[in-house]
Amino acid sequence: MTQEQIKQLEKELWDAADQLRANSKLTAAEYKDPVLGLILLRFAQNRYEEAIVVVEKAIPEGPRGKRKPTKDDFKAAGAIMLPEKANYDYLANLPESHDIAEAINNAMRLIEAEYPDLAGILPKNYQDFEADLLRELVRVFNKDAVKKTTGDVFGRIYEYFLMKFSMMGAGAQEGGEFFTPPSLVQLIVNFLEPDHGIIHDPACGSGGMFVQTGYFVRSHTNREVNEAITVYGTEQKTNNTKLAKMNLAMHGIEGKIIEANSFYSDPHNLVGKCDFVMANPPFNVKKIDKGKEFVKTDKRIFPGIGVPKADNGNYLWMQYFYHYLNDKGRAGFVMASSATDAGHSEKLIRQKLIGTCHVDAIVAIGNNFFYTRSLPCHLWFFDKGKRKENKDKILMIDARNVKRKVTSTINDFSPEQLEGLTAIIRMYRGENPEVRKDNTWFYDYFPKGTYEDVEGLCKIVDLEEVEENDYSLNPGRYVGVTFILDEGFDYNKRMAESHEDLKILNLSADKLISSINQSPTDQ
Repeated sequence: MTQEQIKQLEKELWDAADQLRANSKLTAAEYKDPVLGLILLRFAQNRYEEAIVVVEKAIPEGPRGKRKPTKDDFKAAGAIMLPEKANYDYLANLPESHDIAEAINNAMRLIEAEYPDLAGILPKNYQDFEADLLRELVRVFNKDAVKKTTGDVFGRIYEYFLMKFSMMGAGAQEGGEFFTPPSLVQLIVNFLEPDHGIIHDPACGSGGMFVQTGYFVRSHTNREVNEAITVYGTEQKTNNTKLAKMNLAMHGIEGKIIEANSFYSDPHNLVGKCDFVMANPPFNVKKIDKGKEFVKTDKRIFPGIGVPKADNGNYLWMQYFYHYLNDKGRAGFVMASSATDAGHSEKLIRQKLIGTCHVDAIVAIGNNFFYTRSLPCHLWFFDKGKRKENKDKILMIDARNVKRKVTSTINDFSPEQLEGLTAIIRMYRGENPEVRKDNTWFYDYFPKGTYEDVEGLCKIVDLEEVEENDYSLNPGRYVGVTFILDEGFDYNKRMAESHEDLKILNLSADKLISSINQSPTDQ
């Protein structure tokens, strides 16, 4: 299946499922988990049918012939051994006289009973759906094109549905983001190159960082994902924890996801052990109880200055990410733009981080990359294994004008922009940029194909310059400013509209003044 065919299938499935929701009484938040559960069931059967051929072939002949396949056989093949009544075809072919909602709920219970890692994770509230709606939804994922779909494509479909639900604000009703936009996740993964070892996300949401890491391992190594990496995630919200576990199951990634509050616990005990840390933590978290003994004695913060006085958790998160790394580890994370210039106690922590010489790069991201908030953000990167030439340097990239417009309120990076931005950090590290010859975005900025500071885009700064700028890590302070004309904006039309608006306001003002002048004065 080609990339275009996959995109078309994703869109067709979403449009069909969303049309059913639009004709029901369900909100996007109420619809999300049951729909994702059906995708998991459909995937489980497809993967089962792929695996059974391999499993049966691998079972040796015994004195009484071949033994029956076991759960362990299917697990080794990256599949779930489905009970008969959890089979998607069984559900799709149920007579209309049967209770379809109870049948799907039962299918979920049967899978959880067989696989303890999924216990309590799968949705079992299908009774909230009208029977006709539920049957139609089951049919959406029972089309021939879906039946023939293999594992990686199903993972793409699951991610696509997560993205679309996030764009509809489904997560906002559950207390925040559950999905980091693919452009930002991919840029973080591209910069870190997480192809081995322990991967940790202490605010893992629905697990998107792990999924993108899996894609990276498959495309850049000859190893199986679960041989190359071990993933650990922590997530505070119950629903997000379920989404993450389902997401890993969809992508065949083994991992340990624990529901916990990272401010008050370190459930995986990974200080100093991680090869890679990546995260999109909640910004500006307030009301953290800094009087708790765990917070005051936390091994993940700098002694003496590690508890910031400011009423937000941004600099706690940053210290966690730093201290999880081993002596060669890399970290990449999304952070509120205000953190690059934050003052007082936060500035002291930033100064300490800069002084380690492990701050590797800062990337400024423009507005509208997130689906439920429009504010800009920054990507921070730490590298404890920096090459000697970069020890006292930081790469600053101002990508606020690097974007592709998806809708009037959503931006992302185009493939050539992603490739070009990744090439910048590769060149900074003394590596081959690995850019296609037809990448006009890259060659417009770097015609020689080698790194150079580009006004308005990027600059390699030394720590003395950072100190002179009061330890600011805002790329805009260093790279200079370039005016970018928005070619999609009709300036003449907007100016004409503004003049028309001003004319109307002047007429209203004239009428108001005339009315005041005609009013009888007090005697």
